[in-house]
Amino acid sequence: MAHALRYTEVPERLRHADRMSPRVLVATTRRALSLLAAGRPSPNEDGDVEMLGEVRAIHRFVEAPGDGDRIRWHFVEAGHGEPIVFLHGLPDSWFCWHRQIEDLSRDHRVVAIDLKGYGQSQKTPGDYRHEGVAEQLVALFDVLGLDRVNLVTHDRGSVLGDWVGASHPARIRRYVRGQQHLYHFHPALAPQEAIFLDPIRGQILRLPALLVAAAYTELCRHLVATSDLMRTVREFSHPGVGAAVARYYQSSSFRKEWIDRRTRLISSWRFPVLVLQGEHDPRQPREFYEGIEGTMPDGTVAFLDAGHFFVLERPADTTRAIRDFLAR
Repeated sequence: MAHALRYTEVPERLRHADRMSPRVLVATTRRALSLLAAGRPSPNEDGDVEMLGEVRAIHRFVEAPGDGDRIRWHFVEAGHGEPIVFLHGLPDSWFCWHRQIEDLSRDHRVVAIDLKGYGQSQKTPGDYRHEGVAEQLVALFDVLGLDRVNLVTHDRGSVLGDWVGASHPARIRRYVRGQQHLYHFHPALAPQEAIFLDPIRGQILRLPALLVAAAYTELCRHLVATSDLMRTVREFSHPGVGAAVARYYQSSSFRKEWIDRRTRLISSWRFPVLVLQGEHDPRQPREFYEGIEGTMPDGTVAFLDAGHFFVLERPADTTRAIRDFLAR
């Protein structure tokens, strides 16, 4: 029963870590100031082509059922073959997967979605519960003719992926689940919930340069290219993103997500799962993921030499881990 669940103690090595040290604050401030030069976002139209290396990636806008009406989704797709669907996290967009799109589209149909409320997808009020948005994503799959997909997620996209996989296991071939709390959890490791729900501190969601600088300074092991951070800021700067993203936090809690996984979701995953984690994320200690294969029907765990944002910190290693898992 949910009331019998107990939080996992934070490892000793992280209990007294000073995440707001002067060094981190100075580095965050400097990076935020540099990212102010990112400029305004560039809206796309359906059919626009963006070159990712030598790959022609197409921007698409499609309406699918949701919120008792229709939801307009933005995504980028490329390639042909067995489909891969990518779901990003906060503060990212489809763009965080651009190097994976470039590589994996050689032999897969790759679809990288802007989550509802993010980037260029719809941001109007509606159902922002994770279970509800997951159903809306499946409705989008139907419109796109995606019967069974390989699902690859990161951060908050993994919360939605968990629901897609549990509610529609027949739709998932394989699941690469990146960088999100899973079986073990402690609220001390998720301070962002209180920040985003606070009327004052939550304004950071409306300050993309500061948000991206803070996240990518505190939680990264390796430097991310400035050009990638600039694009991340621009994609989070589309009108209405900050207000829409806050609705996810107003609709649930980290504790409820954890309880749902432990009592309802994990046991329903009837497909191979790769739990892919950055070994040096201070908010998701590696100790929480070691030996948890037995908690999943068909799960394995792998670590990358990176922090939270391994997709942009170690893109080649990320792509290799995904490709190796899909080839099993």
